[in-house]
Amino acid sequence: MPKKIKTEEEALHEAIRMVAPGTPIREAIAYILQAGTGAMLCFGEVNRLARLSEGGVELSVEMRPQLLYELSKMDGAIILNEKATRIYYANRFMKPNARIPSEETGTRHRVAQRIASQAKCTVVTVSQRRASVTVFCHGRKYQMPTVQVTVNKAIQGIQTVERYVQSLQQALQELTMHEMGDWVNLPDVCRVLQRCEMVERTCRREVLPAIEELGEEGRLFALQVTELLKPVEEARLVVKDYARDRSAESVVDRIRALSDTDLLSSAAVSQALGFGAGARGLEMVLVPRGYRVLSMMSRLSDAIVKNLVERFGTLSALMRASKEQLVEVEGVGEVMAERLRSGLEFLRTQLNMDNRKQ
Repeated sequence: MPKKIKTEEEALHEAIRMVAPGTPIREAIAYILQAGTGAMLCFGEVNRLARLSEGGVELSVEMRPQLLYELSKMDGAIILNEKATRIYYANRFMKPNARIPSEETGTRHRVAQRIASQAKCTVVTVSQRRASVTVFCHGRKYQMPTVQVTVNKAIQGIQTVERYVQSLQQALQELTMHEMGDWVNLPDVCRVLQRCEMVERTCRREVLPAIEELGEEGRLFALQVTELLKPVEEARLVVKDYARDRSAESVVDRIRALSDTDLLSSAAVSQALGFGAGARGLEMVLVPRGYRVLSMMSRLSDAIVKNLVERFGTLSALMRASKEQLVEVEGVGEVMAERLRSGLEFLRTQLNMDNRKQ
């Protein structure tokens, strides 16, 4: 089976995970930083890296953090396999193509950048003078921040996501009230989808990269984000309820492709849903299919939800259905039909009570 070709982005993410806290390589880097020394660690196809270097010591031993630290006391580079499980050479003199452009000023960093670009590999440099760690991966460069800086970034990102999630939950509640009252218009739907995408973008851009950099130290943050994103799953069902002549996946892709500026425009989100962008389109009264509200009912499988939507077509028709009509739907028995009717009525009552409190 041919080896899958990784993109530069994928390779960089793998490299960041390899040097994240909790990994053996990060442990070795910590030893090197504590000792105030430097290092150049090359990870990739060993034969190719060997051809681009000379001298040093040939080893072929299992990688251990303490051993890697001891070998870094020598001046030359250390060559490991791509998975960072074995050390093959130490104190190696690297000979990259000098014509490969490099904006680095330090000798070690300039050589590292050229080797990473020429050999399509990952090179990690530990700077003795600046006590910093830099990852060169193929044609990319990434300056590793300290753990405390990354933790602060994750905390700030999560706090921002929490504010967006609160706004999303409020928009979802308002949409549900309008759905129960049969007076949903297009801006109500666009507002939910805008908030949902803002939550996901903040996670993708700010929170998830920080958690990836933290490695084992980011486990609690990852659990917190998983819990925070639960309303997003509900919000995505809004697309299934209102998408016009387009699949839900197509609508989600179109919204994700919007720029940050366009995302704030209800007209752009309306177009993604399949409606017009004009003022008349935004004044349309819409009827939900019922996927989202039915998902709020306990013990309803996706198959039963689909059967109910296909049978009644709209949420309003479903809410008007008698127990006998519900039982006719495949997978719905008398007990489930009664529970569904009482559940929808309870939801309507609860929303009315919440609305009066406000």
